[in-house]
Amino acid sequence: MTEQPEQPYVPVKFPISIKGVVLDPDGRVLLLKNERQEWELPGGKLERDEEPEQRVETEIREESGWTASAGPLLDVWMYEPLPGRQVFIVTYGCTATDAHQPPIVSHEHKEAGLFHRHEVPGLVMPQGYKDSVARWYELQDRA
Repeated sequence: MTEQPEQPYVPVKFPISIKGVVLDPDGRVLLLKNERQEWELPGGKLERDEEPEQRVETEIREESGWTASAGPLLDVWMYEPLPGRQVFIVTYGCTATDAHQPPIVSHEHKEAGLFHRHEVPGLVMPQGYKDSVARWYELQDRA
């Protein structure tokens, strides 16, 4: 029997995307439409030497014009936006201090929308985002 030469371990690499569930004063969730015509939560790729909470706060400001603070971790899950491309998603519940003003639409998205809780299940968006939104509403109900 011939031994196979030992191959060095190569870890699987995929981006980590930090997303925020943020509500306006009327209890509507902020969602952004991407290039795939799906609604998504504001957020972005975690960079080296950066805290996840810092990333989500920065992304919410850049993508909507709102100032928000990250709250509790809501969920983590794997998402495959395109065949063969996986992204590790981390979602936080966030509180906005100036969500009384309409969100802006950044160059990264096609549209910004504010949706009531009952509208979210019918939207074209990954189930993981819907689950995170539902979890944030549940936590708000308990507060």
